[in-house]
Amino acid sequence: MTEIKTQLQETFERVYCYEGNYRYFFSPGRVNLIGEHTDYNGGHVFPCAIQLGIYAVISMREDKFIRYYSMNEEDTGVIYRDVENIGDFSYGRTWSDYVSGMIYALINEGYEINRGFDLVICGNLPVGAGLSSSAALEVLTGYICKTVYNLDITNDFIAVLGQRVENDYIGVKSGIMDQFAIAMAEEHKALYLDTSTLEYKSVPINMGDYIFVIMNTNKKRELADSKYNERRRECEDALEELRAVLDIQSLGELSIPQFEEYAYLITDEVKRRRAKHAVYENQRTNLAVQVLLADKLDLFGQLMNASHESLRKDYEVTGVELDTLVDSARECDHVLGARMTGAGFGGCAIALVKYEYALIMQEYVREKYLEKIGYEPSFYEVEICGGPREI
Repeated sequence: MTEIKTQLQETFERVYCYEGNYRYFFSPGRVNLIGEHTDYNGGHVFPCAIQLGIYAVISMREDKFIRYYSMNEEDTGVIYRDVENIGDFSYGRTWSDYVSGMIYALINEGYEINRGFDLVICGNLPVGAGLSSSAALEVLTGYICKTVYNLDITNDFIAVLGQRVENDYIGVKSGIMDQFAIAMAEEHKALYLDTSTLEYKSVPINMGDYIFVIMNTNKKRELADSKYNERRRECEDALEELRAVLDIQSLGELSIPQFEEYAYLITDEVKRRRAKHAVYENQRTNLAVQVLLADKLDLFGQLMNASHESLRKDYEVTGVELDTLVDSARECDHVLGARMTGAGFGGCAIALVKYEYALIMQEYVREKYLEKIGYEPSFYEVEICGGPREI
């Protein structure tokens, strides 16, 4: 932690040419353990925050100007914004939109942002890998504003604003899982969230001799340009056909027997499969919480495997890169389960593996992936951590 603070401070002084009154912050990324593409379908999700994330240093200004600088996007240089005109997104898209969007959302809610600040960020989350680097930045910004402006807001409200930024300013019709999982995270616990009501509970995860290993395809993926929004529309169409008979507001309200009884109402076979995934995955997520509370990691691994097969066959969001990672990991000894995580179309997969065999698994998967895909994946052994904080 001391090293990253030093790097942030040195960069700040090099970029802005003065010594500030520094405050340091951190927001984690997240990985979804199970419950994929259920959030915008009114179902349950089961994510946790991880120790990888985004760090920031800020120093307050006396005027209303804000300057942004990212150590991960040095070619972009310093970005200048004015609090009075923070909602102008006509200048072209950059990473700073997530920061500006959160500040704009707070101002629209009536909160006073009466001073600017200078900001430097540095992240160790791989961008575009499905570990929610954008949500981490949104929550980080919200938490910074909450702290330095003494705003009377809660972390779950920060999550709601983060989703609004994605939907209204970035143009990605995402659910609230990413922001909520990060904002409300607790150490050594995953978040069992009902996305239709935002009711949640923190579930302790007893890993025993096992760890989660994130496997990054290293395939470039832009969520706004992917088929994410298409999948959402397909589910909305399926829901509308079901509502001709059923009094439901989301696919997440259906049990598996109910879905099987009324699936014939969905006339398009592809949309029927999309809806099937949303319903079955929601029930897998409910069961996953039960088996983890009973310390049955082996059963949780089986649910991970079933989740990936549904995402591969019914939702069709995996692709050869993710499938190669998952299939190779499952071939290894002492791997209880593996699945893609995040929106898909590239990004990451996650494997549940016995700690002492984790490196052996990684080398095997690396070799198989390189042979089939032509370039190497990346691996991250992750710990379950808490939410945003000042450091």
